Amino acid sequence: MTLSKFAEELPEGFGYVLLTGAGSLFINMWMAINVGKARKQYEVKYPQMYHDEPGHIFNCIQRAHQNTLEGQSAFMFLLMTSGLQYPKISAGAGTVYLASRIAYALGYYTGDPSKRRWGSFIHLAEIVLLGGTISLAFRVLKWWPYK
Repeated sequence: MTLSKFAEELPEGFGYVLLTGAGSLFINMWMAINVGKARKQYEVKYPQMYHDEPGHIFNCIQRAHQNTLEGQSAFMFLLMTSGLQYPKISAGAGTVYLASRIAYALGYYTGDPSKRRWGSFIHLAEIVLLGGTISLAFRVLKWWPYK
């Protein structure tokens, strides 16, 4: 099967899902750049992961990025699988997810870890994407009467 034939087999609107996935990579790069700047500003040398002083603002910046990386594979799995059945809804939920990651990081970057809750609306997006993935699984397994 050629690549163009494969692309024709994807659901209409799946390009939005792909763009949302690409957007997550840009957000990760933005966070990585912020960690690099903070390393320089607070003189945290490699391979040291955190500043020695607990609660230091560098640690908050580093944790925001680490936490995002920890959830990246689950997000991409849910986005891509849910997007096979509900591409536009999944891309929308993915965009909400990405906005919440930015809000989470900006809150955490203040140095007050409780402000990371600014991104707590991430869970709405996760529920939508998880529902889409489970729905696709039911459809593939023919456990539900789909057309």
